[in-house]
Amino acid sequence: MTEGARMTRVIVVDDQAVVREGLVLLLGLLPDIEVVGSAGDGEAALRLVEERRPDVVLMDLRMPRMDGVEASGRIRAEFPDTQVVVLTTYSDDESVFAALRAGARGFLTKDADADDISKAIATVKRGDAQLDPTVQRRLLDTMSAPMRQTTATTGNTPPPPEIVRDGLPDRLPDGLTPREGEVLALIADGLSNTEIAARLYISEATVKTHINNLFAKAGLRDRAQAVSYAFRHGVAHPQ
Repeated sequence: MTEGARMTRVIVVDDQAVVREGLVLLLGLLPDIEVVGSAGDGEAALRLVEERRPDVVLMDLRMPRMDGVEASGRIRAEFPDTQVVVLTTYSDDESVFAALRAGARGFLTKDADADDISKAIATVKRGDAQLDPTVQRRLLDTMSAPMRQTTATTGNTPPPPEIVRDGLPDRLPDGLTPREGEVLALIADGLSNTEIAARLYISEATVKTHINNLFAKAGLRDRAQAVSYAFRHGVAHPQ
């Protein structure tokens, strides 16, 4: 570490004790990094972040009580000086998009080595993004697919991906993401969490995370308020 530079304070979050302890040991061997705590779920992670105020949280996704997506969103909302790097076994599209929408600046799979993790931590601490190369390619492919399809069909330049959503307004209220807007519209349609998950091809846990996020952003207490909010802001699907 260069003279006068401050150690990067890191918290490790993973529900598997063996993985968590291994990451703590690994990070402890890296220069410029100080592990200031570890947690086994999102709720414990939030408490630790409030107490220790780390620079970076190394976050798993699939965990009990509060998953990594919800925890990442809460951390970024409540502690904006703390960055999140997701380190997970899962690199499917929905996991990637959910984590990035929640505010994660880094996304690595668990086959990443020490150099990859160290680089990601340093990168997000600077405020930049660091994605696993396979995740980055998938993200680019997914974003460009609807644009290619629309261009081929109409011969015109398509609108930005965030407004290519059937029935949703071009700009959503209170900072809702397009996916949160879709979930809100389906709530207004009377669909249950199970039905929303099936309609959007995502897990029920992910639906719950989106609902928690949109309720927090819009100041909603229950689904009845959500329905009223959706119609008031033109988010509900036309009947």
